[in-house]
Order: sequence, then structure tokens, then C-alpha cells
Amino acid sequence: MCGRYALYGPRSRLREQFEFGFEEIAEGPRDIDRYNIAPTQTVPLLRTREDGVRELIHARWGLLPSWVKEPGRLAQPINAKIETAAEKPMFRHAFKKSRVLVPASGFYEWKPEGDHKQPFFIRPVDVPFFGFGGLLEHWDGPDGPVRSFAILTTAANARMAPIHDRMPVILAPEDYTAWLDPGMTDAARVRALAGPYAEDRMEAYPVGRTVGNPRSQGARLIERIAL
Repeated sequence: MCGRYALYGPRSRLREQFEFGFEEIAEGPRDIDRYNIAPTQTVPLLRTREDGVRELIHARWGLLPSWVKEPGRLAQPINAKIETAAEKPMFRHAFKKSRVLVPASGFYEWKPEGDHKQPFFIRPVDVPFFGFGGLLEHWDGPDGPVRSFAILTTAANARMAPIHDRMPVILAPEDYTAWLDPGMTDAARVRALAGPYAEDRMEAYPVGRTVGNPRSQGARLIERIAL
């Protein structure tokens, strides 16, 4: 499961980490400061264009496939299971031809604790930014085209298992090129890139419950608290 994440830090480091050659919106703030990204929000993604250039684009979180006739009558999922995405009608086209990276600095997950759910912030410890595996779709509506995406999930590693039995797919940097290659259509090869991230390269710690409100923002949301 992945229902909330954060992306923060200098744009220059984002370009350095993901090595993209083109940015859809070239002018923007020097720093990226989004500590509470929630479904339905528009966020940056990385894809590879037909000419082989990696580019930064923007899309809405919540997948809306191209074949949908009445969007209001269909759930628009924010997550997709890596184990079944290649076969599900909702995801199979994007899984085969339109995979993306979703840049992030960390993500949140909630663990039941007595009468409430305690949020945790989880992130790799060795990189300022990392990429979730994502699926991108394009829908042509009456008000123009809509880009949307879902984040893929996999079984939890040992670090995540005490908090939740699922976790987002986190790609290793050396696998970015293969993951984004629209010419790689073999489902087994794609799934092989998307196993659980190594638990010894991650940290997870409790944070304040304010993050549960999607209107809450700021670096205080990722501050460690004592339980």
C-alpha cells in the first residue's frame, strides 16, 4: 500500500539522480517541498520518450485508463499489485508499454496501535531521491487530455513487515533505464526488476499524526517522535 508520500530537496539533485534530458515545465522553484502528497494531486514523473530521451512530466495520482467512457462511475486506483498488473484490464496496457518512475524522498504508512493508527515515515538511507515503479495512462476527455498514474506495490520486506504487509515498488538506480524502456514488454522481466527493496538500506520511524490531514504541509511532518 502507498497512499501518501513526500518529495523535497533541490531540483538540481533531482536532475542529477534521474538524469533526465527534458523537463516539461522548465521554469520552477529551485527547491521541491512537498511533504504530504496525496491522491488526486498532480506530481512529477519520469518517462522515456520515443526518441529515447528521459523526460520529467506531470500527472494526476489515480489511474484513469484511456478506454473509460464514464470516469465518475469507475474507481481510479492509486496502487496496483506488481504480481497481477500485467493481467488486469485496468493496468495491463500501461504495465507493458507505459511504465514510469515516480520521484520521492520517502513515504508514509500507518500501523494499528491500540485505538488509533500510528503513521511512520519510511525512506532509503543512502539516496536523497528514489523512484517508485509507476504506470501511466492517458485519457481524452471533453476538457482535454488527462495524464494519470498508479504506484505499483509488492510484498513488504523485513523492515516494512511490522508496519504493513505491502510496500511500494522501489527501483534500484541501475534498473531505471530498463524499467522505462517501452521496448521491454516481457512481464516476467519487468517483475524481476521490482522485488522488495533491501531492508538494510531503509529506515522507518514514527511521526506525528498530523500527516493524516492532506492539508498539512511542512518539514515538521517527517520529524521523528517518541512513542
